[in-house]
Amino acid sequence: MTELTTHVLDTAAGRPAAGISVSLQTRARAGGAWAEIAVATTDADGRTAPLATAGAQPHRIVFDLSGLGGFYPEVSITFEVADEPHLHVPLLLSPFGYTTYRGS
Repeated sequence: MTELTTHVLDTAAGRPAAGISVSLQTRARAGGAWAEIAVATTDADGRTAPLATAGAQPHRIVFDLSGLGGFYPEVSITFEVADEPHLHVPLLLSPFGYTTYRGS
């Protein structure tokens, strides 16, 4: 089991994005349906509480951005989880773009 953390930064405003709904999902086999395994909301610092993954398999984090009024109402980041104790997947937002990276 891997502990996953994330945070969302609004780079246009230069501050954390609070109140973003986050869904962590997993897929047990290729082509299978995604299953939600955890939900959270970003706090005033743009961070969620740590989320527990379902082991070494594909995962995705879905960020609900519909309340921000930007071009992207939702961002989905799909990634592979290996057998590791901690993984950090942040999201950096602007009104017409976003980026992510594997953090530490």
